[in-house]
Amino acid sequence: MTTTRDDVPSALDERSTLLTMLDYTRKTAIAKAEGLSDADAAKAPLPTSPLMTVSGVISHLRWVEYSWIQCRLLGHEDEGPWTEEDPDREFHYRLTMPLAEVIADYQQMAREHDAQIAGWDLDMKGAQRFRDGREFNLRWILHHLVEENARHNGHIDIIRELIDGTTGD
Repeated sequence: MTTTRDDVPSALDERSTLLTMLDYTRKTAIAKAEGLSDADAAKAPLPTSPLMTVSGVISHLRWVEYSWIQCRLLGHEDEGPWTEEDPDREFHYRLTMPLAEVIADYQQMAREHDAQIAGWDLDMKGAQRFRDGREFNLRWILHHLVEENARHNGHIDIIRELIDGTTGD
């Protein structure tokens, strides 16, 4: 089965483009998961990539966005699932959770961030800096999140095709 979706508008201002692309890439991850059973969403069909499951990648996207917005931009304490012993925990700690719950959590976090970001200047500086001391701002974070989502949507696309043959946007 092949799925298709409408593309995003192409003549928007910078802020609208960034937010529209972020929303589109979030929704793409969710669309790629539609129709999967909980068991299939927890399958890792790539033997060399045991962390790559549809549920795991969506969980990862949720927590990466949390980390960039809540921790690195706003300076809140990091309450993510990762630990020093298990820095990739966000990929696998929810594999027994129904896919619908993983998606609902991602969507809730996205709604909260969208509401926050709506009132912020793109030049807003992060509370943290890169390890080398360079600063970043909200604009850079939004670009990075679009890139992160797009890369992992490609992973979900491959995983889904290997699980049940579904391809598409």
